[in-house]
Amino acid sequence: MAREGAGLFAAFRVLGRFSGHVPHVLRYHGRHREFYLAAAVGRSIHTYNVKKLGIVAVSNTLPEDITCLAADRMLMFASYDNILHAIARNKEVVHTYEGHKAKIHLLQPFGDHVISVDVDNILIVWNIQSEEEYLQIDFDKATFAVSALLHPSTYLNKILLGSEQGTLQLWNIRSNKLLYSFPGWGLAVTTLEQAPAVDVVAVGLVSGHIMVHNIKFDETLMKFQQDWGPITAISFRTDGHPIMAAGSPVGHIALWDLEEKKLLCQMQDAHSTAIAGMTFVPGEPLLITNGADNALRVWIFDGPGGTGRVLRSRVGHSAPPTKIRYHGQNGEQILSAGQDGTLQSFSTVHEKFNKSLGRGSINKKKSKKKGLKLDTMALPPITAFASEVAHQSDWDGIVACHQGYITCTTWNYQKTSMGAHKLRPEEFSKHKPIDIYATAVDITSCGNFAVIGMSTGQVDVYNMQSGIHRGRYGKETAHEGAIRGVAVDGLNQLVITAGSEGLIKFWKFKMKDLVYSTELSSSPSGILLHRDSGILGIAFDDFTISVLDIETRKIVRTFSGHHGQINDMTFSPDGRWLITSSMDCSIKTWDLPSGCLIDCFLVDSAAVSLTMSPTGDFLASAHVDDLGIYLWSNRSLYSLVSLRPLPADFEPSLVTLPSTCPMQDVDVSGDEEPCDEMIEYVSPEQLGEQLVTLSLLPESRWKNLLNLDIIKKKNKPKEPPKVPKSAPFFIPTLPGLIPRYIPPEEENDTQSKVVNLGVLAQKSDFYIHLEEALSTNEYKAPLDLLKSLGPSNIEVELRGLAPEGGGSVEVMLSFLRMIEMMLNKKYNFELTQAYLALFLKLHLKILSSEPKLMEELSKLSMQLEETWIHLRALFNQSLCVLTYMKSALL
Repeated sequence: MAREGAGLFAAFRVLGRFSGHVPHVLRYHGRHREFYLAAAVGRSIHTYNVKKLGIVAVSNTLPEDITCLAADRMLMFASYDNILHAIARNKEVVHTYEGHKAKIHLLQPFGDHVISVDVDNILIVWNIQSEEEYLQIDFDKATFAVSALLHPSTYLNKILLGSEQGTLQLWNIRSNKLLYSFPGWGLAVTTLEQAPAVDVVAVGLVSGHIMVHNIKFDETLMKFQQDWGPITAISFRTDGHPIMAAGSPVGHIALWDLEEKKLLCQMQDAHSTAIAGMTFVPGEPLLITNGADNALRVWIFDGPGGTGRVLRSRVGHSAPPTKIRYHGQNGEQILSAGQDGTLQSFSTVHEKFNKSLGRGSINKKKSKKKGLKLDTMALPPITAFASEVAHQSDWDGIVACHQGYITCTTWNYQKTSMGAHKLRPEEFSKHKPIDIYATAVDITSCGNFAVIGMSTGQVDVYNMQSGIHRGRYGKETAHEGAIRGVAVDGLNQLVITAGSEGLIKFWKFKMKDLVYSTELSSSPSGILLHRDSGILGIAFDDFTISVLDIETRKIVRTFSGHHGQINDMTFSPDGRWLITSSMDCSIKTWDLPSGCLIDCFLVDSAAVSLTMSPTGDFLASAHVDDLGIYLWSNRSLYSLVSLRPLPADFEPSLVTLPSTCPMQDVDVSGDEEPCDEMIEYVSPEQLGEQLVTLSLLPESRWKNLLNLDIIKKKNKPKEPPKVPKSAPFFIPTLPGLIPRYIPPEEENDTQSKVVNLGVLAQKSDFYIHLEEALSTNEYKAPLDLLKSLGPSNIEVELRGLAPEGGGSVEVMLSFLRMIEMMLNKKYNFELTQAYLALFLKLHLKILSSEPKLMEELSKLSMQLEETWIHLRALFNQSLCVLTYMKSALL
């Protein structure tokens, strides 16, 4: 059966994944003189440059999601469960450290060693190069559960440990001794951070207190408190401003002035989830933060009041996307609506082209005042949307339905914000009913009108430019049940609506009259129209799919095979394939002309939405409980893929979701039998012994052989070449037509003054092969050599066969026998004619005076006559049949 990578779609890469709950790591590259930021995303590590926040490297994928990340000057350390890996060159795993029995939750690089602590309270010091345990310390969980780890600056071989009990311990790793115990403050330590001053450490507590503590004298220098829960991260500015930043579980950042010992300012809602990692760039007024809300942000402190503003950011969905659709016809933008209430655009080309259109809101001004957490004006997440680029620079080009909400919103792609209009029926303008909501939406290909279906069965048309209601289909409602889908054809002639009662109705777009209604076998769950071909895909609640032709209004295909609710459908740009995803975790490709299933694969979590690129190169998918948008490349565009129907006993393989970079090409053709259709055909030199076969050489190699003298006259230079003033030295060469250099040892032996006349007789390789062929009767070698030469070289070679050109009658005879062999075997037919014609033209006088050669020529003449009579008969027969086919009235 088919395996991973062998199907129609190959995993390519993921979009919109930037950060997780693991704190980021900041590294400095001495040679590049640049800071790099490493963030763990799922099972791989992304490395960005801080200057542009552009992705520079992605590590190879680890077997499980990364839970802990650290780095030193040379290596990055990443752990999952109880395994620790060292990663070199931002990419490949070079060391693996196995020894922990429980999940690792703290990491600290330490010179030639790395320290890891697991949740069972076992601390192990590893030798990085040898991968061996240098030291293991077991702590009693009841008295000292390790919760934070730090190597204080200038403290040789020493580490400071914080505990859930509130006490701290200073250990010498080399001698395995506890040097000092700090009584602490009776509250669990959540984070430890080295201050710019030696001996000073900031201790973050579970209560929201920050203690700036001198560990040399065990005394607290300063004490701060924030009101948002435990301290999640601490960082100090090192560019001359005495400021400390602290992160909280609700996404706020507090900035403290260490000289004044007071709160400087607050950066509220820096992230919508807990601040996972926070680092000031050394010597610069830049703060880098990341959180589990899938956001990386670089803040700059260059304004009054000490607060920061976002300088650069990479932001994805903080909750899983539910609906994705390609926007426009170039296949470079994917619009995505997520459970976080935002609408975002992801570029398939580069992350710098990503943009967020923001969150839906009833009143934008009030929403801004209240902030993210207290916003009662926020709209529910988008469930369905439609977009069109035709007039997007003039007015809003996107219309969206919200979960359980009657009003549909418009969005402006150019302005990257919510649009001007709220579309809802006039009778609900005063009051908003709870149980009535918009279920389906479509936008016309001209971008002028939006068609919206409601849960009550009514279907309304609105003008996108003015937001004015332009009519309703049916007297009161278009359907008795809720609307499950609406679609407008490419020419604004028809509107197709599907109702939950099991009817599909066709309406005139302008007149609003019912044209046709047909009953379906079951209740539809959604419809999708391919406008170019007029094909409508209908998904049913009984997990089947039907395809309806809107011209004939007949169901032309029915597919069954899914075992769960069908989540989404998409057509290939040419309308030949229908690709469907279901809650049974499968993605299936149906071939409409043959009516067969041609591809099927399984994924770990079901795809909730699918969309195929208008250029046909990628399929994009969004999955249950997953923040990324996954791209699958269409293998049929660049490799041989069998599109035969899958057998009845086909078992789909489980394919892992794409990682951030294109996966390494795996040669999957080795194990399986190649199918007959997929073997490339290589034309043999001779098709059949009884057939006359032409060579594969281009015409330029043989067609102009007879006219070479004319071509040479045309190409003759108008003035002779000028001799250079100082001629360069020449490397001595061997005599012959093909220049070959004399090796150094041969040069020394040419001191004899006796002239060797044999050296002057220049014999070419072709000549030598023809001489050998007289005795062996094997003419393949000289023929292959002649085929590799250009027209001028062929003429020189043939000229050199005559006695006055340094040849002999025997070699001329050998050439004629080569021509005879070619005629006998009936291959390279056009070359035979061209070579013979040139030979006759060059050597006609010699040939007529040599009886041996005349005898050979008379044989050749008869042979040529026979071949030509046979060929002429075939030509005439073919021409007669063709003429009859053209003229006869069949």
